[in-house]
Amino acid sequence: MATGFPTPMSRRGFLTVGSIGLGGLTLADLLRVQARADQKNYAPIEAKADSVIHIFLPGGIAHQETFDPKPFAPIEYRGEMNSVPTKIDGERFSETLAQTAQVADKMTVIRSMTHGEAAHERGTHNMFTGYRPSPALVYPSFGSVVSHEYGPKNNLPPYVCIPSIPNVYAGTGYLSSAFSPFSLGSDPAAEGFRVQDLNLPSGIDTGRFTTRRTVLDAVNDHFAKAEKSDNIGAMDTFYERAYSLISSEKAREAFNIAAEPAKIRDEYGRNPAGQRMLLARRLVAAGVRMVTIQYGGWDLHSQIVPGMKSQMPAFDQAYATLIRDLDRQGLLKRTLVMVSSEFGRTPKINKDAGRDHWPKVFSVALAGGGIKGGYIHGASNATATEPDRDPVGPEDLATTVYHLMGIVADKELMSPGNRPIEIVDGGKVVKELMA
Repeated sequence: MATGFPTPMSRRGFLTVGSIGLGGLTLADLLRVQARADQKNYAPIEAKADSVIHIFLPGGIAHQETFDPKPFAPIEYRGEMNSVPTKIDGERFSETLAQTAQVADKMTVIRSMTHGEAAHERGTHNMFTGYRPSPALVYPSFGSVVSHEYGPKNNLPPYVCIPSIPNVYAGTGYLSSAFSPFSLGSDPAAEGFRVQDLNLPSGIDTGRFTTRRTVLDAVNDHFAKAEKSDNIGAMDTFYERAYSLISSEKAREAFNIAAEPAKIRDEYGRNPAGQRMLLARRLVAAGVRMVTIQYGGWDLHSQIVPGMKSQMPAFDQAYATLIRDLDRQGLLKRTLVMVSSEFGRTPKINKDAGRDHWPKVFSVALAGGGIKGGYIHGASNATATEPDRDPVGPEDLATTVYHLMGIVADKELMSPGNRPIEIVDGGKVVKELMA
């Protein structure tokens, strides 16, 4: 879609936006208007979710050791780990998800996800965009599409990545850089955590921002220095994010995880999984539309049992707490929480006591935001080798997520060369997942 936004925006362009802001139109307003420009009319969909928290587990997490254990399969298929009952009658999760099993009545698990890409990069592209990779075009991620369609709310970035952009496919693809994610640049679990752009680029003193005019004066000074040094990257990052964040105390406070009571921080866990998910809850509560979290490394070709036991307890505690916390705060109904990975792992344990890449069948977990609770969708076969029923492809998952957000998945956006491209091509809404 044509936005009318120069790329990268010039210093003059940024100051024009800022000057308009002095008269009552903020940068957030302008981005929203531009994101709506030149669009065709599509029948509206009633959104069931205001926000999405996407928890991405990179490397390809084993479905057998998480959401789809096979306790009755031979040992070489089921592996060494046990399973535990869940709050869904007759269904079990791996012992790695003992706490998550107790909130399963608020979740849907898709056990029949499938695609054909066994390489990390290609599988990741599938799961972030709903498209198979193409040498001709880079497709936009969920977050950038949501940013494009809705724009900012409450002067907050519409799309935030914690702790940083997880991969190239989490970006804007063929869309303008105006729809790129806001990357924290540091881990909320770290001592002295601070978000990189809340204090703006080096050389700008936020302490003197007492009025919007002083903001613009500081911006002018910074850009003048950046232009002299040809520091275009600093300019590009700065113009998209600085103004709305530094002009809103509420926006800055959303990132202040230290404001959370110690009891809540402990409940999530004082570790990367816990604090990332807690910050995500703060952000969606404040108005961020899409938060993508990356946690762990799950490419366990060897020693899968110790690998899972070292990383999963923190995830299990944090994820179960996130679901409970969103629910008790009245946020779960309008917040979609999705746990995904680029693919699953091989049905049989290999000679190194691990599992290899396996895209033919794997699991995705969903909760809230219009999703049915206490439901298992589809199934893998007895050895977790392939879907046994109701297969779901990445294009179907993407179409369903967009539908819940009130976005028409077959709407056409404009790629370079004025070529119309559907947000998702060929996917269907999986209605069985809906509450």
